[in-house]
Amino acid sequence: MPQLAAFPKLYMQQLCKDGTFSLSEWIDLASELPIHGLEWYASFLEMQDRSNWQSLRDKVESKGLVIPMMCCSPDFTHPDAEFRREQIEKEKFWIDMTAAMGGSFCRVLSGQRRPELSRSEGVRLAAECIDTCAPYAAERGVTLIIENHYKDDFWLYPEFAQMADVFCELVDAVQAPNFGVNYDPSNTILAGEDPLELLRRVASRVVTMHASDRYLIEGTIEDLRNEEAGAEGYAKRLSHGEIGKGLNDYDAIFTQLKQAGFGDNWISIEDGVDGMDQLARSAEFLRAKMTEFWPETS
Repeated sequence: MPQLAAFPKLYMQQLCKDGTFSLSEWIDLASELPIHGLEWYASFLEMQDRSNWQSLRDKVESKGLVIPMMCCSPDFTHPDAEFRREQIEKEKFWIDMTAAMGGSFCRVLSGQRRPELSRSEGVRLAAECIDTCAPYAAERGVTLIIENHYKDDFWLYPEFAQMADVFCELVDAVQAPNFGVNYDPSNTILAGEDPLELLRRVASRVVTMHASDRYLIEGTIEDLRNEEAGAEGYAKRLSHGEIGKGLNDYDAIFTQLKQAGFGDNWISIEDGVDGMDQLARSAEFLRAKMTEFWPETS
């Protein structure tokens, strides 16, 4: 049966920007959830000092949890070669972080969808950067995972490979063997596309998953398009919500994943922005679904 992790979506500002909430506090709260691990984020303030890594890993493991995967956001589509080189070095730092925390999966992205960037150039630049990072990751027992992403919390422009055709082209362009897909169904909805169709195309490459549900608080996807570029983070009309009550069909998603052989893999909850009670309900929903679809291993 897949293993379940949680991500502190509710506390990103506090953990990454103003420091008003500590990772120790998050670990204590998360340990009360029905989960097996914590998805980590490379930009947590406390993680910028390597001397904190071991004690934080020890704290997580003392709660009977592990850190299987690292969420980070390299920007590999910048036109300047020196900028891309710096992003590669950042990714290597995050790979080190992943390995030090006991993780096996470290995220990569394509980069921002800058207005002047052509599709062919963006695919080429992102694939080259990922393939450059992959041997470094392999030496440390880490698999790079690319997400069909929408937009990092601190980016101005949406993901270059947001649309399914571009995403699949990029996945095919990467040559590294230690490379797979982190599937997020909600991000496909934000692209105005069918999450199940994308999953059909990449199911054999999926090694981890982000579980979430999305809602538009008001307006339409087209309204979202008009305001998503040029402002940091997510548009205000967009909301994460309780899993199982949004736009995603988890029965259909898990059916496809099981058929593709997704078994002892990690699913990370990326919801719970309205509080820990909501995150707990999302976790319970997913645990029940996982038991339903993988009963022989539960």
